[in-house]
Amino acid sequence: MGSKAERRIGLLFVLPAIVLVGLFRIFPLAWGFVLSFTDSDGFGKSAFVGIDNYVAVANDPAFRDSIENTLILIATLPIWVMLPLLLAILIHQGVPGGKVFRAVYFFPAVLSTVIIGSIFNVVLRFDGSLNAFLKAFGLIPVDWLGNGATALGSLIAVQLWATFGMSLLIFMAGLSTVSKELIEAARLDGAKPVQIWVHVIIPALRPIIEFVAVVTTIGVLTSMFGLIYVLTAGGPGTATTLPEFLIWLEQGKMNQPGYAAAISMVLFVVMAGLAYLQIRIMSRNANL
Repeated sequence: MGSKAERRIGLLFVLPAIVLVGLFRIFPLAWGFVLSFTDSDGFGKSAFVGIDNYVAVANDPAFRDSIENTLILIATLPIWVMLPLLLAILIHQGVPGGKVFRAVYFFPAVLSTVIIGSIFNVVLRFDGSLNAFLKAFGLIPVDWLGNGATALGSLIAVQLWATFGMSLLIFMAGLSTVSKELIEAARLDGAKPVQIWVHVIIPALRPIIEFVAVVTTIGVLTSMFGLIYVLTAGGPGTATTLPEFLIWLEQGKMNQPGYAAAISMVLFVVMAGLAYLQIRIMSRNANL
C-alpha cells in the first residue's frame, strides 16, 4: 500500500476518466431509466406512468418482431464463429498466399457501416449487380432487400462479411499460442492431422472460441444500426428491425423518448447479462 499522498496522486490521474464515464455513461443510463417511467415527448412536461411503457413494450408487435429477428441472428452464431475459425486454420496451415488472404479478409473490418451499406445497396438492389449476374446465367432475379423472406438473411450475410475479419485475427493469434510440444506429442502417438485439430488444437482454443462467441453476440445486437439504416431502414415492414433500430424509430420518428427509453432498458438488461456471461467465461478460463 502506498502513502496517502501517492493514493491522492493516483486518484488525480484516474479522475478525468471517472468524470467522463460518469457524464457520458452513468448519467445517461440513469436518466434513461427515469425517463422510461414517464410519458415524456422530449419537449413539454412529463408525467409518471409507472410500468406502462414496459407493458406497452411487451405488447408491441414491432418489438416482438425485433426480438424474433434477434433470435434468428443468434441462431446463426455458429456460422459467425466457425467461418473465421476455419479460415484461420487454413491460413495457419500455410496455404499459398495466406498473408494476402488475411489482409483481404480483415479489410472490411476497417470500413464504416455507411460505406459497406452503400456498396451492398448497389450489389443487392433489384437492378443491382448480383441480379445482373444471375440474369447472365438465365436465373430469375431476386428482390434481396425488398422481400421479407430474403431481407434479413441478406443483412446477416453483409454484416458477417463486414465483421468476421476481426474474429479471424483473434483466432490467428490464438493458434500461435497453442503448444507445439503438445502437437508434436500427438503426432508421435500416431494422431492424424484431423485428430490433432479436433482433440488437441480446438480444445486448446476453447477459451478464445467462447470469447469470440460472446463478443460476436454483443456486437450483432448493438452494432448493426448503421447497416440497417442504409440498406433496409428496418423493412420491408419489420423484417429487418432490431431493438436498437426500433429505439431510434420511437425516439426520432415517433417522438416517444419515454417509450424508447423503456426499450433501451430492456436491451440494457440483455447486454448486461451477456457481459456478465463474458466475465464469468474469462474468469473461468483464467483459472484453467
